Amino acid sequence: MIDLRVASAKRGHKIKLFVNGKSCVAYEGETVHAALIAAGYRFMRKSRQSNQLRGAFCGMGICYDCQVTINGVPNQRACMIQVADRMEIAIDE
Repeated sequence: MIDLRVASAKRGHKIKLFVNGKSCVAYEGETVHAALIAAGYRFMRKSRQSNQLRGAFCGMGICYDCQVTINGVPNQRACMIQVADRMEIAIDE
């Protein structure tokens, strides 16, 4: 599994997420956005008009390019929500 995190950074406890049904490592205190990027996910949704893949843009809740479905709730901004153990995330691939 890919992990793009800086190895020397201090982190919270390791937890498990499920991204489109696949297990993914995250750490308490990370946002969903940070965990997805660290795991190598570059795109999180498709645009409604052109169906093009959209990745994270601002990372601070201004845009809506990081919208994902979290635990069955659609249109959640991944950059604004902290991870939780066994969280289920659905992204467009």
